[in-house]
Amino acid sequence: MSDYRKDKNRKENSYEKEADGLKIEGRNAVIEAFRSKKTIDKVYIQDGLHDGPISTVVREAKKVGSIIEYVPKERLDGMSETKRHQGVIAKAAAYSYSEVEDILAKAKEKGEDPFIFILDNIEDPHNLGAIIRTANLCGAHGVIIPKHRSVGLTATVARTSAGAINYTPVAKVTNIGSTIDKLKEEGLWFVCADMDGDLMYNTNLTGPIGLVIGSEGSGVSRLVKEKCDFTASVPMKGNIDSLNASVAAGVLAYEIVRQRMTK
Repeated sequence: MSDYRKDKNRKENSYEKEADGLKIEGRNAVIEAFRSKKTIDKVYIQDGLHDGPISTVVREAKKVGSIIEYVPKERLDGMSETKRHQGVIAKAAAYSYSEVEDILAKAKEKGEDPFIFILDNIEDPHNLGAIIRTANLCGAHGVIIPKHRSVGLTATVARTSAGAINYTPVAKVTNIGSTIDKLKEEGLWFVCADMDGDLMYNTNLTGPIGLVIGSEGSGVSRLVKEKCDFTASVPMKGNIDSLNASVAAGVLAYEIVRQRMTK
């Protein structure tokens, strides 16, 4: 193997270790992570454990809306680096989350109408990272994701965003529908990406706007779609009937940019 390939592999392995470092193992370590306000996206708990410390972990996780998954001991053994997981491993966020208010404040600071990405059901970290990158490049003020049914700010997301995660606020909310209602009170209106929507070129995408994107598999959930003011579609002329979520987000986002620039 060449020295170049060795160096490349060494860097990749180092990065994976860095990503693995986002795991917190052991009962006391996980409890302290919650109590120190560290952002925990998900907690894996061994099936059948219900003792005092495990109950405390569950209680702390529910307080902040972390996802809890019960798994066989064999799976925890495979995930564990310390081999002393004590029946619990937590997955911490690689980056801190912002608040929705921070996103609105960023728009106000720039003297611009708010432009926010709302993501529903995005579970692929590569898609989330790519969307954060697009959001930054097209001048959006932030991204909002749900606490459940969504990937969090993992190391893979950070890497795929190509650094944009350092500049684009990402807020995590309990309920997307309620968040849309509150943002409507701030003057935003919402357009949902949907294959059956109006052609995006025929839709007014100016003003304070939230762009709602779902996964290519399940799309935007019905309840969230019903909260939106409009639906917009991307013209497609090929033999397949859907775009990757991050690509659809990029196409629609730049139509918003085009309309803002020509307003």
